[in-house]
Amino acid sequence: MNLKFVPFDIVSELDSDEAIAEYLRQVFTDGDSDEIIRALGHVARARGMAKLAADSGLGRENLYNALKPGAKPRFDTILRVCRALGVDLVTQPHDARTTA
Repeated sequence: MNLKFVPFDIVSELDSDEAIAEYLRQVFTDGDSDEIIRALGHVARARGMAKLAADSGLGRENLYNALKPGAKPRFDTILRVCRALGVDLVTQPHDARTTA
């Protein structure tokens, strides 16, 4: 039997505000900064880089560079991206966290 595998791209699953919110919630809960940047890049591609660049006030090239693997963007950049995506960053005590 000859099987052909197709690479999985999370962007195709990020087709609603609810899917994006849940994806980012899980990634932010894990707290890995490299994964957070990668996830924001996925969401940016799902929403459209050109639109996100315009909404965040960042240049497209700067946005690509800030969200590429291994990047270390400034916190201000992350906040601008989150705001442009309509994502609110909120805090809660660790003991109030729910596990799924």
